[in-house]
Amino acid sequence: MSFRRRFFAAVAFFATALSISFTTEFASKAYAGEDDSALISFGVGYFDALRAVKDDDADDAADFRLEYRHDEKLWIFKPWAGVEVTSEGGIWGGAGILVDIYFGKNVVLTPNFGVGAFEEGSGLDLDSVIEFRSQIELAYRFEDRSRLGFAISHISNAGIGDENPGTEIATIYYHLPLEKLF
Repeated sequence: MSFRRRFFAAVAFFATALSISFTTEFASKAYAGEDDSALISFGVGYFDALRAVKDDDADDAADFRLEYRHDEKLWIFKPWAGVEVTSEGGIWGGAGILVDIYFGKNVVLTPNFGVGAFEEGSGLDLDSVIEFRSQIELAYRFEDRSRLGFAISHISNAGIGDENPGTEIATIYYHLPLEKLF
């Protein structure tokens, strides 16, 4: 199975899981994550992952992330802020909201959305300083509340630039509860 088909199969799986979580009795009995703490998140990934599979001349690069995920909820949403840097000198910094959806105590599905500023460095030109990031992450939550997860994200200018090339990033995350650092 090609990378592109696996990617879209994963997106379909996450969308199905999300709809099931909101429409079944299981979701009402799911762990609500009341004991979650703020998280410092470290990620490493593959920038421009889909284009690299399709095109040998893609501007693929390594992607490194550092994020802060707040523990306080605004209804069901939690704020987050972060920065990501590519091995080609690109940098994106932004903030947004996320929702943690629990399947039991240990499996967490986290869709999130944010807006930020992007500088291309010597890599991919996304045609705008303002770029939006949408992401879906599936993580395993350990007993100490740390998490290990895999995320697929998309960054694009949503059509506010002359062109909207966009890019996808595949990322592996490790989330560490803030109190573990002090």
